[in-house]
Amino acid sequence: MLAKTHPAYEFRRGQLQMAQAVEQALAEKRHLIVEAGTGTGKTLAYLVPVIRSGLRVIISTGTKNLQEQLFYKDVPALERAIFGPDSEQRLKVCYMKGRNNYLCRKKLYDLTDRPVLNGLKEIDQFRSIREWEAITTTGDRAELTTVAESSQLWPKLDARADTCIGTKCKEFERCFITEMRRTAAESDIIIVNHHLYFADLAIKQATEGAADVGILPEASAVIFDEAHELEDVAGSYFGVSASNVRVDDLVRDVEFAIKEFHIASPTLMTAAHRLRERSQLFFTLLPQGDGRFAFETRREFLEENGEEFLAFQNALVHLYGEIQAVKEKPDELFNLARRTEELRVQLGFLMESNDRNTVYWIERRGESRRAGRAGHNVFLQATPIDVSAILQHTLFANLNTAVLTSATIAVGGGFQYARGRLGLADSRELIVPSHFDYETQAVFYVPPDMPDPREATFSRKAADRIRQLLTISRGRAFCLFTSYAQMNDVYDRLLGELDYPMLKQGDAPKSALLEEFRMTPGAVLFATSSFWQGVDVQGEQLSCVIIDRLPFAVPNDPVVAARIRAIDSDGGNAFFDYQVPSAVIALKQGFGRLIRSLHDRGVVCLLDNRILKKQYGKVFVESLPRYRRTTDLRVVEQFFGAADENI
Repeated sequence: MLAKTHPAYEFRRGQLQMAQAVEQALAEKRHLIVEAGTGTGKTLAYLVPVIRSGLRVIISTGTKNLQEQLFYKDVPALERAIFGPDSEQRLKVCYMKGRNNYLCRKKLYDLTDRPVLNGLKEIDQFRSIREWEAITTTGDRAELTTVAESSQLWPKLDARADTCIGTKCKEFERCFITEMRRTAAESDIIIVNHHLYFADLAIKQATEGAADVGILPEASAVIFDEAHELEDVAGSYFGVSASNVRVDDLVRDVEFAIKEFHIASPTLMTAAHRLRERSQLFFTLLPQGDGRFAFETRREFLEENGEEFLAFQNALVHLYGEIQAVKEKPDELFNLARRTEELRVQLGFLMESNDRNTVYWIERRGESRRAGRAGHNVFLQATPIDVSAILQHTLFANLNTAVLTSATIAVGGGFQYARGRLGLADSRELIVPSHFDYETQAVFYVPPDMPDPREATFSRKAADRIRQLLTISRGRAFCLFTSYAQMNDVYDRLLGELDYPMLKQGDAPKSALLEEFRMTPGAVLFATSSFWQGVDVQGEQLSCVIIDRLPFAVPNDPVVAARIRAIDSDGGNAFFDYQVPSAVIALKQGFGRLIRSLHDRGVVCLLDNRILKKQYGKVFVESLPRYRRTTDLRVVEQFFGAADENI
């Protein structure tokens, strides 16, 4: 069918094998896990059987880019192939994002009556949004090209759940979220991302399946593309979080409501101010530290600061009571009362729960200047250590079919690691080899003379070897690092030393950096984890990928450390059972940046020779694509056809 309708179609045996496996899983109501190597064409491999099945299916992806590819490219191509280009018959498909991507009409109209805008830029943006609202059918901000992603106005107007009053809203019938729900309920294929899927699942779980709380309809099957991300995404949504930011937002919204609805309650305003003061004191007293760190001293903290915590909780109770006491209160106040009580309960869990499958930690982000004060934004977090039982109970036990697929989900040729971490006890399995001829198209080079990455001399030696490699490859490279510190160090060492344009993550938005890389001959991009996956640069412009070290997760990260302790205490070996497999999948993602088509050629260099010297290195080597392997820099030189003097 595709060969007749698509001029560039080429038969791929692996694609057919995967399509048949998905078709069988849907028919037999079984779960399936598939690793489909780069070049398989896995989106078509699951879309064709999904369409043929006639079932309602949710497709959940790891990135917005893949969502857009499915909705705007792959599904329309299959529609033309199946129904014919002139047919009026169409698939019922919808594309859903998180609520903060959509405009709230009520907020827009309220702001029209009483604008609270900062400067001419926001006034211009507000005018653009108001004109766009009159013509848009989706309310999706992606249509709004005149408003920058960094807009400070958009968060005041988006449809996030915190401020939504649901069916009580006078704009409920015209609401873009309501319309999105209706469209989803009538669709056969619903395309979402993992964050939306698990946010929806967690809300339904917390409310025991209340019909009106979720966005996604029931479905016969779910396809999880880029399924290697599921554990971390699920952990974040089945956890609990409270922050000074959240309290400040609540107090600000209470103050706004008092003015907006002319509520004559001095005690309500006093209660809001008291909560702000108690929150500021409590979050200031929390242990100090940079970034993310474990909060293992909760008991000691409460012994020393119990009165301050109790005062914070009482301030929430007091505010809740004052909101409830308002007579003939508008619907917005019911929502504020719900948010206040929800925050109180979650704060209690964060500080007093002793759940053994939860790690408690603190994160400090950036600088805050909210409510007239300076300091960090402080997030108090609780994350499940092991999500396997949660997913088995809430997800896999309630689905006829779940298909998990990724180019990088197998370790050492099997799925034991993924199934164990995700609670996928009973499933069919399939590994589809890549369509590419890796041995001809690519070389994998590991320098045997590099120091251990943990040694002080590593950065200097790494910069020297990267300089040699970039001279041989004539730039045209990604230099991928496992930390910002290492990236910045090597970048600074090479600045002014290279004859090629140097780009660095953080100097511009990701999409702008990628576009500049594609358009700049010989460019070299220095980047960290966000460029290890979901990035597609085809052709000779990307001919070399250099990776600094094996991407083991930072062992003192609070969630990683808790998982390591849990596995070891249960009699396992966390290094081989968790740390190595997790690093294997991350390294496979980095490797996947190089060969993206049948015509790509290039070299991957891993500067970390522990892959050759350590016992665990064999697991990495056996899991990676079958590139031609070498420890000789001259082989790299020959591959690129460089002259000897370039070394």
